[in-house]
Amino acid sequence: MQLSLPNDSVPVKEMFERFFATESTSERIRAAEPIGFDPALWRELIALDLPFMRMSEKAGGSAMSLFDACLMMEQAGRRLASVPLAESVVALRILGELGGDVATQWIEQVRDGESVLTIALHPTVTGKPQLVTGGAVAKGILSFNGTEVTIEVPSQALEAPATLGGSAIGVFVPGQGKRLVVASGEQAKKVWAAGIEEWKILTAAALVGLSREALTMAAEYACERIAFGQPIGANQGISHPLAVDVIDADGGAMLLWWTLDAIANKRDDAGANISGLYWWASRTARNSVAHAIQTFGGYGLTIEYDIQLYHRRAKSWAQVYGDPNTELTRAGRRLLLNEPVTLPDVGLLEVNFEAPTFTHPLGDEARAIYSALLDPEREDFGEQNFEAHNWDVHRALGKAGLLYPDWPSKWGGRDADSDASKACMAAAAEAGYAGLARGVTSMAGVLTQKFGQAELQEEVLRAFASGEKTSCLGFTEPSGGSDVFAAKTRAVRDGDEWVINGQKMFTSGAELASYVLLLTRTDPDVPKHKGLTLFLVPLDHPGIEIQPIHTFMDELTNATFYADVRIPDRYRLGEVNSGVKTMSAALSMEQGGSYYHFQMRDMLDAVAEWAKSEERDGATVIEHPDTLSRLARVFTQANVSESLNARAQWTQVAGETDFAYGPASKVFSTQAFIDNSADLLDLAAPASMIRSHKGLGVVEKGYRHSSATSVYGGTSEVLRSMVAERRLGLPRSRS
Repeated sequence: MQLSLPNDSVPVKEMFERFFATESTSERIRAAEPIGFDPALWRELIALDLPFMRMSEKAGGSAMSLFDACLMMEQAGRRLASVPLAESVVALRILGELGGDVATQWIEQVRDGESVLTIALHPTVTGKPQLVTGGAVAKGILSFNGTEVTIEVPSQALEAPATLGGSAIGVFVPGQGKRLVVASGEQAKKVWAAGIEEWKILTAAALVGLSREALTMAAEYACERIAFGQPIGANQGISHPLAVDVIDADGGAMLLWWTLDAIANKRDDAGANISGLYWWASRTARNSVAHAIQTFGGYGLTIEYDIQLYHRRAKSWAQVYGDPNTELTRAGRRLLLNEPVTLPDVGLLEVNFEAPTFTHPLGDEARAIYSALLDPEREDFGEQNFEAHNWDVHRALGKAGLLYPDWPSKWGGRDADSDASKACMAAAAEAGYAGLARGVTSMAGVLTQKFGQAELQEEVLRAFASGEKTSCLGFTEPSGGSDVFAAKTRAVRDGDEWVINGQKMFTSGAELASYVLLLTRTDPDVPKHKGLTLFLVPLDHPGIEIQPIHTFMDELTNATFYADVRIPDRYRLGEVNSGVKTMSAALSMEQGGSYYHFQMRDMLDAVAEWAKSEERDGATVIEHPDTLSRLARVFTQANVSESLNARAQWTQVAGETDFAYGPASKVFSTQAFIDNSADLLDLAAPASMIRSHKGLGVVEKGYRHSSATSVYGGTSEVLRSMVAERRLGLPRSRS
């Protein structure tokens, strides 16, 4: 995995950023209207050879990678560049690939800075008009009629109707100008098809840039505009939609890299990824500018404010190819019906999403334990709940020092480095064993090592590492929900002891555990964040009661009650009234990325398999466009989910600045899981209602499971606030 901007691409991105910020100002964008073409900007681009960046060196181009071309297009999108840039880049690349006298002549003609060459995106039919970006100012229009790639030289300037967002759109009627044949035959068809796919990718990059900039503008305004005595960005009605949009826009950026990676590695789903990317970028731009306009309120509707420029172009850039939703159906045909697609050459690509393969002797040891003790035939095998806890496996791992191999040997670990620890986790993933008690107990153990007194460390760490004892979490309370810092469970000091009274909810795993990581209020007279203390409380002490609570997801959780529970001070973690500091370390361990893309893909596969044999309206369900579109949406959102999760992981590995990437991943993935499981349940109804551990049963189960995912690890509302504050710089939100 490598998800940092490559070193060689950093100056490239910075150059594009400076160039478009300087040369595509809002004043120049406005001056270019209503047609939407800035001739001075075009000449500046030509002087820098940017339209030729993807053309082969043999043809006189720069042969730059598609990755770097996307960096350029994202910055062009941020600044609403008033030139047909993606169109000219693709047209010139096609000419460079096909070669010949006509191609050579036009490549040189474009270099004069006065001749604009654009592309008609759809196959041409003589006399049938189509709208062409840049056509209103083009000297030549590259087109394809199904057999020949030609350049048509208009006999007069094309009609330039007023449109939603400029873009120098012209009405191109094939056959009315001079027609120059560039190439024909299968090679021409192949090069053309690859060019159209490249145009989709470049346009998606521009839409990502547009979305991000519109959201930045909205966030800045939300920090400046005061209403009812506070910035409007402190209102969740403003901050949360913007947080969702920036997650989607960042997801689009990661999906772009994901797609390039799929093409570079010649994955079977690469073509479906291109179509899904184009749809996702179009959809995200639409939502982003809509919420940005809402943030600006009435001012956003006025000509004086720049946000209306973004609002109009978000739609017009995407719509020039037609309804973006049809691209989602095409993604379904490519993914599920094996529709062929010709892929562009991405060139050098240094980013990749390949999870590192951790091979280490400790991983092999763990693998042997799973192989010997796990029973794949157990009905709850692989379940993500505490009821699937396997004490034999847990204790065997503990005896081998493999529950927490990175812990010091004095506490029962193996002094393992990061790679060895990840190899052990990889072995668990391969075996399909969740081991939730291990993860929660790890949190308690790490906090004990960091904040616990020596006597407590001696009591619990080796017991945890041996697998004989586990811990659970006592954070949530009935009245507090995800606002764990509103805890009312009281701990009052009595000499060298503390007396605890209160109640916790959703203490999952308490029926297995020997300890609970308990957040208490130790000073009720200070602000709620300042009067908290964390304890590791033995669950066998008098006064503690555990009551089971069953959920409709077939999971068991618990309510725990504490009545005059007396514990020595040695069970305190951290300083008195410094629970927030201690809790921050705990929550950072809990709020990482998420893995719901696995469930989404399982559900997709189950429904696709069912749809191949089920018939409706005289055809198999898989052949229906609506089916293809809905399954492709799940596919695309699962890819966004996985790519956002990968970014969260990579940020930690690389030590890069974390703008709430873990919370962002969870917010997106849980909502996608909830939406898609419900839709797939509908799609395969009524058969999907039947409970089973195989086939469509995974959809029914996924639907029930998804309902709780927006609560696990912090509710989506809390995490959206974190994204709004850390990613967009909005003030701390209030309800």
